[in-house]
Amino acid sequence: MKHHSPLSLFAKLAAALLTSLALLLTGVPASAGHQVSDNFHSPSGRTDRIIDLPDATSAEGIAAGRGSTFYAGDLYAGDIFRGDLRRGTAKKFIDAPKGRFAVGMAADTHRHLLFVAGGPTGKAYVYNTRTGKPVADFQLNDPAHSFINDVALGRGGAWFTNSVDDELYFLPIGEHGRLGKPKTLQLSGPAAELSGDFNLNGIVAADYGRKLIVAHTANGALYTVDPRTGASRKVSGVKVSNVDGLDLKGRWLWAVQNTDNRISKIKLDHKLASGTVRSVITSDAFQTPTTAALIGDKLAVVNAKFDTGNPPTADSYEVVVVDAWR
Repeated sequence: MKHHSPLSLFAKLAAALLTSLALLLTGVPASAGHQVSDNFHSPSGRTDRIIDLPDATSAEGIAAGRGSTFYAGDLYAGDIFRGDLRRGTAKKFIDAPKGRFAVGMAADTHRHLLFVAGGPTGKAYVYNTRTGKPVADFQLNDPAHSFINDVALGRGGAWFTNSVDDELYFLPIGEHGRLGKPKTLQLSGPAAELSGDFNLNGIVAADYGRKLIVAHTANGALYTVDPRTGASRKVSGVKVSNVDGLDLKGRWLWAVQNTDNRISKIKLDHKLASGTVRSVITSDAFQTPTTAALIGDKLAVVNAKFDTGNPPTADSYEVVVVDAWR
């Protein structure tokens, strides 16, 4: 693989996404500065709430916190917003050091830690959710071989995906939140395929951390991964084009399909070997949604607005709140 700077690699990946967008995008609002009120009505008659991320320059990741709290990231600036789903508000919580990115994220509510995927930097960032201060950062891979895309909490630690390499990274979390040395898990099987510019993307831990489920954007597929061996298998019966972030509750899985402007709600079998798309969640407020966080019976969905350019040039960025059980 040729060596690229973090910014040039990210530009290449984003350009590939925009190329797909030109062919696949449907239902996106025409204006880059799309404005939506707090009482936006979808065609089905349901009300989808919009929570503004004030002065954000971009957006991509989101994580559920305690109660109705959520955290959302400014992709290019690396800043983190903290919001409240019940109140419908959000404000900047973490002013990240220069040079950081904020892609996928996960909150450990017991240890008051927020884990953030660092995209083209090849890093993972950890923040304290009580103070907003940086706790640590870890170099997971060389930036020339990295787009650290998403993160999920599993048994004993946090798992990170890399969209341009066939491996996962495990960051151990010990007693009292002590962070260990990251470990690399080499993948085998179909999840290890590097068939596109964006490969592994979203990730969730299932069966109390005994299995991982990963999204593969280029293949439009979901795979299970054994966290001990790295062996992977396809989740049969599910085709999810442009799949991005994932969320899981029991055997229900939500798969965000970014340029398709929709979320597939999938019922998995008890072995996680197959699944069935039971419904598709759409909203006129979606504008290239990338990730979602399940909070109660709602999904908080981030609009990345990649259709407006690279970097995106929208006037505002927001979280769209929809009913998770549509």
